[in-house]
Amino acid sequence: MKKKKIMLIILGLALLAAIPLGIKYYRGHGGHDAAQHKEQYHCPMHPTYTSTRKDDSCPICGMNLVKSEEAAPAAPTGGKIKFYRNPMNPAITSKTPMKDEMGMDYVPVYVTEGESKEVGGRAPIKMDSAKRQLIGVKTARAAYRALTHTVTSSGKVAYDPDLYQSISEYKEALTARDKVKDSSWPEVHERAEALIRASALRLRQAGLSDEQITELAQGGDTHANLLLPGAKAWLYAQIYEYEIGLIKPGQEIEAATPAYPGKIFRGVIKAVDSILSAETRTLRVRAEVENPDNMLKPEMYAEIKIKVTLGSRLSVPLNAIVNTGARKLVFVDKGEAGFEPREVKTGFEGDDYSEILSGVRAGETVVTSANFLIDSEARLKSSVTE
Repeated sequence: MKKKKIMLIILGLALLAAIPLGIKYYRGHGGHDAAQHKEQYHCPMHPTYTSTRKDDSCPICGMNLVKSEEAAPAAPTGGKIKFYRNPMNPAITSKTPMKDEMGMDYVPVYVTEGESKEVGGRAPIKMDSAKRQLIGVKTARAAYRALTHTVTSSGKVAYDPDLYQSISEYKEALTARDKVKDSSWPEVHERAEALIRASALRLRQAGLSDEQITELAQGGDTHANLLLPGAKAWLYAQIYEYEIGLIKPGQEIEAATPAYPGKIFRGVIKAVDSILSAETRTLRVRAEVENPDNMLKPEMYAEIKIKVTLGSRLSVPLNAIVNTGARKLVFVDKGEAGFEPREVKTGFEGDDYSEILSGVRAGETVVTSANFLIDSEARLKSSVTE
């Protein structure tokens, strides 16, 4: 009888010792597998509320629940930890190790190989074809294109007595030098040359190019239209500081004035001033335009357009750029992998495209429509997972 009691006691102790092992096995295998295959749903507005029922709704706002994304597989020991997640509520995360209210450790979430990074508070997002079509997603490829940029400015028909006087003084200085060219006094020649240099300097300060000054020295007489336009008129246009690098003599120019609706006056830029206006931060451009029937009158206002060819440059459509203020982003379409935010550096803006200096490679596809909705979802996902 005593032997039976002893055997029962030993068997009971063995069973008690096996219970923790069974629980550990269940958690590591059976329980884990069951949880892994059981789908979870959460409220998009209140991610802390979760349910295993697809047709359930949020008790707070009444919204239908959406399927929760599957947790990324654990990285091997030594992998880089992205953040820590609450073991009982996956929507709650922490950037540092901590414990929940029950004393359980937060579960580390590792960065998986090839995972896209968040940029500027925007996380990569996935989107099926039905939702893409619903919100109207459109894309375009980053490619090398011949860019053109139209510089627009306000201008007026020149009436410039001061420049006219400076040109006249320069021509008189040239005439005076010719009159004393046979003089035997070196001082006379030096004074004549000094007078010419001073007159030429004033012309350069006024904005005339070296070619125009040389033309005047060779007997050209194109300055009379500074006072009264004839077959050709001088036009002054003000170019903003950020665009002066695009402007140079020889470029074609178009001018329109309210006095003659639909009439376009075409000409060529002759000179660009060398001194920037301190008040308006603009640079004055001088152009010579055709003036049939003396239609253009002194001081008449005009709208100026200068088309500039920028050459072949890597570019994307202007509406692909999302300007956050602190940085410029594009969303790269990775197909089934979703949309990946990228920070880009841009160069000159063309009429339809923006030059890309870095951030996107030629051949990659970027989103050009529905950027606002994608950007909003990327920010929401970032705020939930951080």
